[in-house]
Amino acid sequence: MKSVALHASPRSLARRKGSRAVRARGQIPANVYGKSAPAQNLELNAKEFGELVHAAHSEIILVDLAIEGDARPARLALVQDVQHHPLSGDVLHVDFHEVKPDEMVTIRVPVESIGESVGVKSAGGTLEHVLLKLRVRSLPKDLPDQISVDVSALNVGDSIHLGDIQPPAGVEILGDKHLTVLAVAAPIAEVVETPAEGAAVDAKQPEMLKEKKEDGAAPGADAKAGDKKPADKKK
Repeated sequence: MKSVALHASPRSLARRKGSRAVRARGQIPANVYGKSAPAQNLELNAKEFGELVHAAHSEIILVDLAIEGDARPARLALVQDVQHHPLSGDVLHVDFHEVKPDEMVTIRVPVESIGESVGVKSAGGTLEHVLLKLRVRSLPKDLPDQISVDVSALNVGDSIHLGDIQPPAGVEILGDKHLTVLAVAAPIAEVVETPAEGAAVDAKQPEMLKEKKEDGAAPGADAKAGDKKPADKKK
């Protein structure tokens, strides 16, 4: 990973009130920490940092951090964490982790699938990203901003495990080699419910009963009613 230049200034305003004042000036509150120097509060130019992030593939960025008034011309540091506003997406705070050029660094990088799976294209399967990020370790100059995996040969039911991925030169992928990273699941069959044969017969029964009711009483009922003589009155 190639480092890019970034300028910063020491920040005297701290806590929530101070951070709001920094943002009101078009700056971003930040911190830098590491093994070789104590943690320091900084502020960044929001426009400059936004352009830096926009030009990168991800927010995993290696910077040559030039701090105003610092005796060292620049500090090699990784963008460790970026906090965004949940609604606007604006950057609220940035953490930098200072590293040495010869220091092994462990970070999480995103996984990117390359190609179109044959199981998705021909059989209607679904490509599942089981792991979105992988833990990798390397020197700062060898750090990848992402891990690319070719999925074009995957058929339905196939998967790619952690041990199947070939890392870039100088990079070690950490974790259980049997963990599934990408897989192609079978298409979900659409179930269409059809009424059973017995159910169709039962559905007609209420109509038959209704028709019988509309026809009137059973044959012979009226005749019997007509043959009945009125009771004789007592004298």
